[in-house]
Amino acid sequence: MLILASTSPRRKEILKRLGYDFKIIDPNIIEVNSRLHPHELPLDISRQKAYAVFKNYPNDSVLACDTVVILNKQIIGKPLDKEDAKRILRLLSGTKHIVLSGYTFINNKKEINRTVRTEVYFRKLSEKDIEDYVKTGSPLDKAGAYGIQDGFNFVEKIVGSFDNVMGFPSEDILKYCF
Repeated sequence: MLILASTSPRRKEILKRLGYDFKIIDPNIIEVNSRLHPHELPLDISRQKAYAVFKNYPNDSVLACDTVVILNKQIIGKPLDKEDAKRILRLLSGTKHIVLSGYTFINNKKEINRTVRTEVYFRKLSEKDIEDYVKTGSPLDKAGAYGIQDGFNFVEKIVGSFDNVMGFPSEDILKYCF
């Protein structure tokens, strides 16, 4: 059985769209912002998530993922509240940032650990754009305070995987894991 070690609705949605049968188990780890370089952090956390579940389900395949937004070598996490979401969106406005997802796939035959990078270019956002989006409540549970799939026209272009920006690099996972 495939286990998705995540409670992310977006990861669940993408994996379901790909046609896989799976169950969800919350890895229930405390994500610590370690001293690792920001580019190493998502892979480290995905490993922690995968192993937290795999130790209890050693006969299954476990897939875990973690995603960070990086702007100017700084990790931009999930906003604390609506004001923080506005602050983050102002930071991202008119800039290029990086979305990195680390994923771990493990079963009793193999382990795969990879990181996928996507560049995201935001257009210049007006205060009204920011206010209208934050009012929806959508940015509050997302790294970088936005969801590319939310239908707001913030992104000028991406270089890389759209699904990766949603937090689940499906193309890479399909290529290397299944």
